[in-house]
Amino acid sequence: MSMPYYVAPEQVMKDRAEYAQKGIARGRSLVASLYVDGVLLVAENPSKTLHKISEIYDRIAFAGVGKYNEYDQLRVAGIRHADTKGFAYSREDVDARSLANLYAQYLGSVFTHEMKPLEVEILVAELGQGQRPTQLFHVAYEGTITDEDRFAVLGGDAEPIRTSFAERYEAGWDLSAALQAAMGALAGPERTLAPSDLEVAILADADERRAFRRLDDDALAGLL
Repeated sequence: MSMPYYVAPEQVMKDRAEYAQKGIARGRSLVASLYVDGVLLVAENPSKTLHKISEIYDRIAFAGVGKYNEYDQLRVAGIRHADTKGFAYSREDVDARSLANLYAQYLGSVFTHEMKPLEVEILVAELGQGQRPTQLFHVAYEGTITDEDRFAVLGGDAEPIRTSFAERYEAGWDLSAALQAAMGALAGPERTLAPSDLEVAILADADERRAFRRLDDDALAGLL
């Protein structure tokens, strides 16, 4: 009887992490930032149908980078969880923190126990209301959850984009300034991005219950 090969647990975790990181790095990046009226989410995404940024609930948005079919499954699961919780209790009981914790537990479980980790990073953003502050939760492929206080950068070449955006960031800036800074950081020094290359959405108070709104090319052109 042949004995199975032994692989140290540390090596298994390292290989899984490298596999997930390479898959995420192949995708385009995403920037989310607070601005004076709410939250801006900007992704480099020329597709008009395969969205990286979506609405989860009244004041909660979801953004994902990496493998589309994997983070889209997470988006759908988040919508179902939020709808069920809001129906069973109340709409005010649905919050980004509990949703991000749920995602973190699932991603961590898959990373630890499954052969192939999920090649995704996700962001859960909530527009504050009353005593509840505006929040950005960044969940990594292995289940690590980070509470971002000003902005978050996901996927692709995250480090240079994060550095570039941090240099441009201004507390309390308006939507136009935040959008131009995000575009500049995503493009880098050697490229120029057009509105058609981007997927942009905001969470901002309006005269209705829902706060999520997509910005089309005409709206982006006006802001730029």
